[in-house]
Amino acid sequence: MTSLLLEVSYVLLLAGAVVSAAAAVLLKAPLASVILLSVFSVFSTLLFAMLQAVDVAMAEAVIGAGLMTALFVTALNRTGGVR
Repeated sequence: MTSLLLEVSYVLLLAGAVVSAAAAVLLKAPLASVILLSVFSVFSTLLFAMLQAVDVAMAEAVIGAGLMTALFVTALNRTGGVR
């Protein structure tokens, strides 16, 4: 029973990551794409944590969801990309 629950969790996390990545690429609004890229990073963080790669999960959370999102939003604000 536990392995079935674990496999379902993996599939749901991977599906969420694929959907958020595809939506980030397909959306025309830059800010929405940045937010979805951050959501993708959160899914990746959860997946790494479930795979017991806690150091990689922490790095992904800090760099992927935190710093890169802040960097992209700042770049969009400075270039006038936010509508």
